[in-house]
Amino acid sequence: MESVESESSPNDETNQEYRVQITSKKQVIEQINKYKEILKTALDGQLDVADDTKQVLLQELLANFEAAVQDNVLVNGQAWGEAPDVEEDVDLDSLLDDTIVETTRRRRAYPRKILPHVVHSLKAERKLMGLFEDAVKPQEVVKDPDQESIMTDLSAAAPGMVKQAIQVIKSINTLQKQAEGLCEILNMKAGRTTLEIHREVFGSHGQSDAPLPPVTGAPTNRQPIKRAAEEAAARDCYVPLRKKPAGDGEPE
Repeated sequence: MESVESESSPNDETNQEYRVQITSKKQVIEQINKYKEILKTALDGQLDVADDTKQVLLQELLANFEAAVQDNVLVNGQAWGEAPDVEEDVDLDSLLDDTIVETTRRRRAYPRKILPHVVHSLKAERKLMGLFEDAVKPQEVVKDPDQESIMTDLSAAAPGMVKQAIQVIKSINTLQKQAEGLCEILNMKAGRTTLEIHREVFGSHGQSDAPLPPVTGAPTNRQPIKRAAEEAAARDCYVPLRKKPAGDGEPE
């Protein structure tokens, strides 16, 4: 066997194909015509050559170029002369229809083939997850009954506390307004007419003609009304009746 292989190796090297493999004669002809247009300008700069000679040389150049290309090309594994000149036109519509039919067939068939494998992989994953053990065991949280009762009572009392807080805020606002009004009244200064009335009611007969103190100026030390009334009664020789004791039947 080794001798046969050693003998066949040189033959393989000698029979090796170096020609270019193509699938369409039409494309090669288009390329040959393209480069022929370029080769036609090869002798334009030769002024010493006659025109007839140029035409002959140019035809030979083009013929040799075309023959060299055809000899070094294989059309679908066949030589240039053996390959058919007329190629079958590809019907794009029929090719597209065949492709659509094949794609539809695969879309119907492949999911059915894939489904068992998907189910098998999911079962394997579940079995693998079942092999894992929990490193930390969860503990149940025990509720404290006292704390639960406190939270329940607090939740039940919260609406009432909110209402009371609202009422307290409203009463504080009302009390603040009343305090502001009282401050305004206390800060008011007595007028001349008020002082005259006060003199007539609580003042003595001998001092009724005394000048009244000015309204504006430094404030004077005024005695309380009860003490002023007692002093006025003492000056007029008037002694008020004492209140009768609780156990006596006759006045003193």
